[in-house]
Amino acid sequence: MLIEEILFKNEMNMKQLFYVPTEGTKSWQKLLADPEKHWRSGFSAKTLAHCWEDNEGFPEEFEFSFEKSGLQPEILLAIPEFKVNLDTAKRPSQNDIFVLAKDKEGLIVIMVEGKVEEPFDKTIEEWKKQESDGKRKRFDYLLEQLQLDKNANYDLFYYQLFHRAVSAVKTAEKFGAKKAMMIVHSFSQTHSHFEAFKDFAKLFTKDENIEYDKIFYSKQIGEIDLFLGWINGDKKYLEY
Repeated sequence: MLIEEILFKNEMNMKQLFYVPTEGTKSWQKLLADPEKHWRSGFSAKTLAHCWEDNEGFPEEFEFSFEKSGLQPEILLAIPEFKVNLDTAKRPSQNDIFVLAKDKEGLIVIMVEGKVEEPFDKTIEEWKKQESDGKRKRFDYLLEQLQLDKNANYDLFYYQLFHRAVSAVKTAEKFGAKKAMMIVHSFSQTHSHFEAFKDFAKLFTKDENIEYDKIFYSKQIGEIDLFLGWINGDKKYLEY
């Protein structure tokens, strides 16, 4: 059963999390920043919701990719539109789906980013056009969390991929998981923006054999093993 996230604020303005089961895809729609604008057939939010609600556990393509990659996670719960606080609680990373899973070695945190033809938001160069102390601190924080060289040039990489990966690592720390995964679940029939994902993945590994429908180990961050992957979804969900 998938889970819908509901946030309640107490008198101290602290956020407390409660979860209730979804009542189908409409529950997912309510959680979107703009429930009308972002809920369209052929786009990621609606496509992803129908795909995941249609399955008891992981979608079939996830099971295929895990097996191909020598992984055996078992899904425990999934929470759509899951917010993760990064360096500040003011601008959290809102992940399409947070999955808590397990294998024989323990808990696994998986952050799923759904895509059809949409890009990964802005490049770092575009994101920095109106540069500020806050943006500089945020990006330095992301690089520190991913143990990447702060002196390298990341202008042509996509900002969204950095904070989604950090979301997986930070949530794994919170749950005491030893594995964190950031997976792009793409329903594009032309693999749109796969090259952008591949370029990002190469920041973590020298392996040139980065392909879709495969999850690969990227690096160890503290006590957490970070995995990245791109999984192709079933095109039938584009019609919903």
